[in-house]
This record gives sequence, C-alpha cells and structure tokens, in this order.
Amino acid sequence: MAQFAVIGLGSFGVTASLELANQGHHVCAADISESTINAFANQLNYTVILDASDETQLARLDLTSCQAVLVAIGENIEASILCVLHLKNLGVEQIWVKACSKSHHQILSKLGVSRIIHPEEEMGVRVAHALNYPMVSQYFALTQSTFIVELAIDLHLSGRNIGWLLKERNSDIKPLTLRRDDNFNTDLTLDTELRHGDSLVLLGSKHYLTKLTKRFKAL
Repeated sequence: MAQFAVIGLGSFGVTASLELANQGHHVCAADISESTINAFANQLNYTVILDASDETQLARLDLTSCQAVLVAIGENIEASILCVLHLKNLGVEQIWVKACSKSHHQILSKLGVSRIIHPEEEMGVRVAHALNYPMVSQYFALTQSTFIVELAIDLHLSGRNIGWLLKERNSDIKPLTLRRDDNFNTDLTLDTELRHGDSLVLLGSKHYLTKLTKRFKAL
C-alpha cells in the first residue's frame, strides 16, 4: 500500500482520490472548501481543509513520505503555482499537476514538476479515437509513433485467423495476447483463430495500426 496526497477536490481530484483508495492506497485529500471535504470524509483515509497557497499549512502534512502528490486545483492558476513552489521547498520529489491552460503548462514545465496533466484534453482525444475507431477497446501510447491497442473481434471476423487479419506486407504489428472470456493466450501464431467476443492486443506503429483499423471499417 502506497501513500498519496491529492490537493484540490474538483471532479478530477475526487475521481483520482477515490480510485487510489479503491486500489488499496492511503490517500490524503485536501481542499480549501469545508463542504467539499465533508462530502468525501467518509470515503477517504484522511481529509483536511487546507489553503494550498499557504506553505505553513502544507508543512503540517507529512507530504515528503508520499509516493506522489497530485495538485488538482481547478481554475486558480496562482494557487496551483504557489502550491507547487511550496511542495518543492518542502522537498516533495514526485509532483503531478493538473494544468488549466497552455500558459499554466509553460510555467509548470519551468518549475520542473514530474508530470503535467490535461485531463479534459486527454479525455477528448480518447473519445475522438473511440468515435473514429469503435473497434479499439483500449489503447496505450508507448511513444508518439508506437501504440498498444486492444481490438474487439466482431461477428464478421469470427473464424478468421491472425495471419489473415495482419496480412499487410512489411507490417511491424505484433500480436501480444488474445483474451477469450477470462483467459489470456500469449502463445499466438498466424494460424490462431479469432472468435466473436475475443479481444486481441497488438503492438505496432501508428501508421500500420491505423491502416489495420481502417480495414475494419471497410469490412
């Protein structure tokens, strides 16, 4: 069990806090609003009413023992930046911050935080991908050009094999695993048969994966 702190309990901060708690971690959640803290006090390990722009108040928490601190303050950019500066002064090493704008992002990058998050933009991108490629259940970017994707095998592909699906010449796509019900098969060959309801996980370049998903649309 790891220890995390989340500062700012808007919808993003609350979701992150509750999910970390559900995963069995100890979560310290802080917000300037007493009503917000009271609303989630029974669902989290430790909650505190806190003005994150005040270093003295932050210093009262044992934040250096946290695996990471997530600054999820909403539209108050000044409070977010001051909070980051105070966390740096207190010796917190892993600082993740929600950015509200490009200028906010630029300032945070100069401060050297561990990770800058744009939740609305990132979710917007994921929704756009889901709308454009509905056969892609999940995807994960390893680099800007290399992805892992999970493809849902529909009824019209049932009975085909992986070799037929990946018949593109010079393709760099590699099948990683096939999920059927609750079982995972990693010993895949080009002759492995696909069935309706399967999920096929592939690794490859964006170029060839895009061509593959376009083929799904054309079938």
